[in-house]
Amino acid sequence: MIQRNGPELDIDIGNKHLVIQRRYEALGAFNDLLIAIWFLIGSFFFLNDALIESGTWLFIVGSAQLLLKPSIKLMGLVHVSRVQQRAQNTA
Repeated sequence: MIQRNGPELDIDIGNKHLVIQRRYEALGAFNDLLIAIWFLIGSFFFLNDALIESGTWLFIVGSAQLLLKPSIKLMGLVHVSRVQQRAQNTA
């Protein structure tokens, strides 16, 4: 359903929007879980002098994954926007 809301145009894409949003939220949650695991294991590795280098690499991996967080959010927003544009063009 397409509705005019002043200068804005609202397009209801219903289930598609929810499915897309949930997929990207799940991907983001999985990424957050991995970040927590890398940082927790890396912290324990710093308690042992022989594992400090490995712990540092885990922190680097976790930090790189922190860069993915906004990328995942942005990808989800772009995906929803494209679906809305397709729905608008077909309506």
